[in-house]
Amino acid sequence: MEIYHALASVPLPVHNFQRYFPSTSLLCSAAVVSSSSRSDKIESECRNRMFILGMGFVGQFFAQSLRKEGWVVTGTCTSPLKKEELEERGFDVCLFDANEPELGILNLMTSYTHLLVSIPSVVGIGDPVLQHEDLRNTMMDGNLQWLSYLSSTSVYGNCGGAWVDEDYPADPASEVAKSRLAAEEGWLNLGSSLGFSTQVFRLGGIYGPGRSAVDTIIKQEVLSKNQKMRASRQYTSRVHVEDICQALKASISMSPRRIYNIVDDDPAPREEVFAYAEDLIEKKWPGWVKQSTSSERAISSNKDSSRGEKRVCNERMKRELGVRLLHPSYKSGLLSIIDQMKNPFQSIPSKS
Repeated sequence: MEIYHALASVPLPVHNFQRYFPSTSLLCSAAVVSSSSRSDKIESECRNRMFILGMGFVGQFFAQSLRKEGWVVTGTCTSPLKKEELEERGFDVCLFDANEPELGILNLMTSYTHLLVSIPSVVGIGDPVLQHEDLRNTMMDGNLQWLSYLSSTSVYGNCGGAWVDEDYPADPASEVAKSRLAAEEGWLNLGSSLGFSTQVFRLGGIYGPGRSAVDTIIKQEVLSKNQKMRASRQYTSRVHVEDICQALKASISMSPRRIYNIVDDDPAPREEVFAYAEDLIEKKWPGWVKQSTSSERAISSNKDSSRGEKRVCNERMKRELGVRLLHPSYKSGLLSIIDQMKNPFQSIPSKS
């Protein structure tokens, strides 16, 4: 799972947010204060406040959605250039290196009520933030009440094409997946010891506007090594970023220590998804699909069942969080993406 791609600014719909955040939650009574200035101060102090460690693709979508509902949201990134870019788009961002976390940022984090951890794990360590010796004491003295860690379905390893739920034994094959599992356990144990509502979200392949098979084809992007390896799989679980956000919102009202698979209903092979994306592009902008995407089919036709084969079950997410997927398959997800697109070929000379 990757969480660091830049995201074009797109409007986000609000999905029945009041269902998950009753009007009494963390709100101040109007009777507490008499003057308007005092009221503004108290209101600011009592609002829901989300701190996002890692303002990548998911973090940006989630932050934008929460801000529309009046949340105070602050996130982190690792480079000054990315910080400037995010601030230009209206985000409140701090520089933060998870490998060398500053105590000042950790102290700032504890003034927030909710924490989303969306940074990559490190091989041999797990989550580097958990290695900070002052982290537990700092969080104990703060206002945090909810913690969620974004992990990956890669922790299940190769399951021979079987359906796997959250009770299926995790058996990560790669060192990266092993570090993910270590990070999961670290955050779950820390949250439980401090009495927080703590969840782990095991995400399938993340896609959405600006990051999808449609975008890859249009941009004629060269496949990365990881993409080429994923192309050989018979099954690939994926999830639209909007469905990740609605699941996160639903989990805020939950209290138990819990793990959730966040995927759609259709673990279709990459070859099938790209063929459908090509068809959508050709129907909307006839004549612009190039032959370069045939390489996708050539790669995926060489099946290798040894690479992480599994079909991931999402029944717990639906049953316990009440999530009704906006995009139960890649087809509705890709269709919604291309429907929102302006013609990307307008500045390109005609082929005729």
